[in-house]
Amino acid sequence: QVQLVESGGGLAQTGDSLRLSCVFSGGFFKNYIFGWFRQAPGKEREFVTAIRWDGFSTNYADFVKDRFTISRGDAKKMVNLQMESLKSEDTAVYYCAAMEGFTWISTVYTSPNSCASWGQGTQVTVSS
Repeated sequence: QVQLVESGGGLAQTGDSLRLSCVFSGGFFKNYIFGWFRQAPGKEREFVTAIRWDGFSTNYADFVKDRFTISRGDAKKMVNLQMESLKSEDTAVYYCAAMEGFTWISTVYTSPNSCASWGQGTQVTVSS
């Protein structure tokens, strides 16, 4: 059974940086697309970024482009999200998600419904 465990959230100020990590277990790491989603209070869960099973392609929501970077380390079975130039609107619970398979289609991997496995979430709060 796949398990995802996030860490690295916390309190930051506008313009600060934070790094989130997600450790994977229970499956074959290289068979998965990994994504980060976030959910702010009173809002729906939204796509932030995703990385392909081989790490050769990534995609970002417009509101985080040029600020956030997703990466994966096959040896440690870890997915990271480096967040720079944080804004107050980045405040949310951030979730790591995994989708098994080799379908790199944006309408698929950007949908929360495509991800069968989720972490418990980590809170990121950005104050101005």
